[in-house]
Amino acid sequence: MTLSEELRSRNFSIYGQWTGVLCVILCFALGIANIFHFHWVILFSILCLISAFVILFIEIPLLLRICPTSAGFDAFIRRFETNYMRAAIYLALSLIQWLSLVAARTSLVACAVVLLVAAVFYALAGVRGQAFVNSKTLGGQGVAQMIV
Repeated sequence: MTLSEELRSRNFSIYGQWTGVLCVILCFALGIANIFHFHWVILFSILCLISAFVILFIEIPLLLRICPTSAGFDAFIRRFETNYMRAAIYLALSLIQWLSLVAARTSLVACAVVLLVAAVFYALAGVRGQAFVNSKTLGGQGVAQMIV
């Protein structure tokens, strides 16, 4: 299945996964950009950077096979294999970034919005009863088995 076929599949878990990849890029870039504030925003920037790496391992399952990680971290990441659990983690990460508005108005609100969109996609996939499908482009079913 090619990327265009995946996007035309109308499976919201695929949309959520690709939105998650966008979240990784956005959280990493804006986390670094806002870390130079001398304010409470630094805390939210660090949390944004941490969430970028957590989302990276959640959305690209191939990384769990090729990166040396602990058994505890692997078990934590494997909790998010269903649409509802992914919606929950994205909602929690989004709420953390929304709370950054308490410290100051920064570009971290863009991360909060995109994380919320990913949570909505995963929640819609769960409500519609769509099975969670990993994108083959991001190291889904076939690619992970080829590595081992």
